Order: sequence, then structure tokens, then C-alpha cells
Amino acid sequence: MREPLKAAARGLALVLVLPALWSYAIRRRILGPDRALVGSAQALALVPGLSGGYLRRAFLSRVLARCAPSATIEFGVLFSQAGARLEANVYVGPRCHLGLVHLERDVLLGAGVHVPSGGATHGIADPDRPIRDQPGAPTMVRIGEGTWIGSNAVILADVGRHCVIAAGAVVTRPMPDYIVAAGVPARVIKDRRGSEVASSVTRFAGAGTHG
Repeated sequence: MREPLKAAARGLALVLVLPALWSYAIRRRILGPDRALVGSAQALALVPGLSGGYLRRAFLSRVLARCAPSATIEFGVLFSQAGARLEANVYVGPRCHLGLVHLERDVLLGAGVHVPSGGATHGIADPDRPIRDQPGAPTMVRIGEGTWIGSNAVILADVGRHCVIAAGAVVTRPMPDYIVAAGVPARVIKDRRGSEVASSVTRFAGAGTHG
């Protein structure tokens, strides 16, 4: 009985977001996909409860590069890049801010997680020019299958599969599979597969600290 009800709810949600989709299509031609997405995402982010989740998913599944039917996007979530990808069973907690990100299947984001489009969204090379006038280099940030990102973490680099990133951590360099990381900047503190491979994982994660 639940699946027919869910299918009906998804169909109703699509009908209800048609005006938002038409508005997006018009603004996309004028402003480009990313700037048009920001306004629509902000408006839909404010719809509370289960209905809000259905409306956001109905809209985002038609404007993002990928938003799986089983993805959950909670209240207050903002998107800034139409190239974002959300795979099956992804959960995006309240008040997350997402840029150019690929969330692989079964990824969980706690409340207030920020995943901008890499660590170089703004250029800073020229100290005599305002930062807003310097070109950045947005990059896709991948968060691997089954990874859990704790509340208020900031993810600036790729995270491997089946990881745990602690609340408040700031990931500034790529993280391998199956690790637990914490801190600012985030460091590997544990290997989920056991101590026998912990040393090799630590060496991998520490490779970016030299040279």
C-alpha cells in the first residue's frame, strides 16, 4: 500500500512544482543554470515537513545533473550548482549548502554540512585585486558510497567510501575509504576495517602534508 501512495505523492508534487519549473526554464535562458537554480532552491528550501521533501525532490530531479527518486532533501537545503549529483538513498540534512558535489548512493549528510565546489571557488593570487574579481576554479567534490558526514562539517576535497567524518571537521585534502576523520583540518584517527591496515591508511591520508 505504501508504494502506490508514494507514487501518487510524487506525481502530485510534480504537478505542484510545474510553475517553479517553468520559471526556472525562463530564468535559465537569461541567467544561466546555476544562477537560476539558486533562487528556485531558496524558495523551495522553505517548505517544511514531508510535503517540502517531495516538492524539492520533484523539482531537483529535473534541474540537477542527477537527483535520484529515493534521495531525501530536508528543510533549508540550498544548491548553487546545477551539475550536482545525488544518487540513490542519499540523505541531505537540514540547512546544508551544496555546490558542485557528487553524493554517491547511501551518503548521509548531517545538519548544516557545507560542500562548496572545491577549495578554490575564489581566486586569491593577486593581493591587489578584490577577491570577488579574481577567477576561481570550481571542481566536483565526490563523497563516496555509504559515507556519513557529521553536522556542520565543511568538505573541500573528495571523501572515500564508507567513511565517517566527525561533526565540525574541515576536510581540506582527499580522504581514503573506510576511515574516521576529525578535526580542523581533518585528520584520520581510525580505520573502520581494523588496526591491521590503519598504518597504511594513515600514510595515504598524510601524503598531502609533505612537499
